[in-house]
Amino acid sequence: MSSPVMLTMRGITRVHGHGAAEVHALRGVDLAVAMGELVAVMGPSGSGKSTLLHLAGGLDSPTSGTVQVGRDDVGALDAKGRARLRRKHVGYVFQDLNLIPALTAIENVTLPLELDGASARKARATATAALAEVGMDGLEDRFPDDMSGGQAQRVAIARALVGPRRLLLADEPTGALDSVTGEAVMRVLRARVDAGAAGLLVTHDARHAAWADRIVFLRDGRVVDETGSAAGAETLLDGAAR
Repeated sequence: MSSPVMLTMRGITRVHGHGAAEVHALRGVDLAVAMGELVAVMGPSGSGKSTLLHLAGGLDSPTSGTVQVGRDDVGALDAKGRARLRRKHVGYVFQDLNLIPALTAIENVTLPLELDGASARKARATATAALAEVGMDGLEDRFPDDMSGGQAQRVAIARALVGPRRLLLADEPTGALDSVTGEAVMRVLRARVDAGAAGLLVTHDARHAAWADRIVFLRDGRVVDETGSAAGAETLLDGAAR
């Protein structure tokens, strides 16, 4: 029996600008991601990968087409509804991290839980476990300005994974990490997907794309190819480490 589809994108186009300045970021993209499935998106710079993630998470609206997360039609939600959907059900790892500088690592991770009504004690315990998963245990009280780029990236990933997120969206989540830490992060993402979340990953690294169940290739805003992973991710990564 097939798993329920968590993300459905139908006929998605996204046009920026007008007239001679028009830029077609996406052109008629169809994509579905099921629960328990990790889909990697690859393609050259400017192919529309990050735009696709922004639309999937309700951070932007398509020029045409529909985006559905679970049973929610994202386009039918107002700004508050989209924010609530992201906070409760969508984990998003941004390229620029978007950590709050005035909050410590654990405060950044607990914030979405507390906004959803979790008690301070429960939120801290859950956030502590999420930080430990990405190798940040013992550094919970550091502020973003006191972290290395890799440490800040791991905090952003912990924030995206914390709580019962049903859809994980990751834009180059291992970009600031060394190969060992990057592999550990991919194992965490894969474990969350195997536990039932749906995952959409943008990456330039074929080793990380190999963790995915499917790889979608974008070029000039169109899906030009789609394939399953050619080999086991752990085999590729372990071989590269030797």
